[in-house]
Amino acid sequence: MIVEQTYNLLKRKYGYGFETLLISDVTIGLHLTAVRLSDKSIGTSTTLADTLPFCAKVNRDFGDFTPLRFKGQKAKDLLETGKISATISSVKMAVLNAISSTIISSGSYSIIENCDPIQLLDLGSGKTITIVGAFQSYIRKVSSTGNKLYVLEMNENSMAPEHRQFFIPADDYKKILRVSDIVIITGQTLVNKTIDDLLSAIFPKAKVVITGPSSGIIPDILFENRVSIVGTMRITNPDIVFDIVSEGGTGFHLFEYCAEKICILNDGGSQT
Repeated sequence: MIVEQTYNLLKRKYGYGFETLLISDVTIGLHLTAVRLSDKSIGTSTTLADTLPFCAKVNRDFGDFTPLRFKGQKAKDLLETGKISATISSVKMAVLNAISSTIISSGSYSIIENCDPIQLLDLGSGKTITIVGAFQSYIRKVSSTGNKLYVLEMNENSMAPEHRQFFIPADDYKKILRVSDIVIITGQTLVNKTIDDLLSAIFPKAKVVITGPSSGIIPDILFENRVSIVGTMRITNPDIVFDIVSEGGTGFHLFEYCAEKICILNDGGSQT
């Protein structure tokens, strides 16, 4: 799977100090999760919501990687834990993104600064464009171009009423992705582990973008799996990231106050 392969690549190629790298700070907000590691790197992720009835006594847990048990733990232990929960998935992705941020900034990748992926797409008419996730700003932009638009989403109510004409149930992804010329995917699919099935269903010649606050992992494995552009961010004001996340901030709040958009391009070379 892509997330696991990326973690293994980080260990194998970059020799990152996984044995000593610690989780220094964690904030789990309504929409975003943020972590700071002991090397001062910061990563973010979408916050997934657990659906299990945690009020039941059998589900109570006060062990590792529960509230008050993240800070001070080794990043490696979290990334390799067998525990499964929405919270752990969110923090794991934020940790992977924090580790990756240092490597992405090292100059090994083709990066366009202050750029949103949609600026790099040819949106001339006559295309079939699919957006995976209710990206409201992307839906507005694409719907005004005259292209055929599909929006794959679990919950139709997460879309603005005027955009619901483009709604396609997420379970229909195989049929829709096979006929799409451009596919824009939310980084949340990395967190909930649906990214692998999505990418395997995409027409080989399609232009594929993955973007959002969760998409900050090193892109090598994504590039090997049909992704053309990764839209992520560079933190510019780390002092206020955790305040924004704790106050219910979303990705556009980060871009307004403490981060800038970057695009990582698949230039055809292999980093692996």
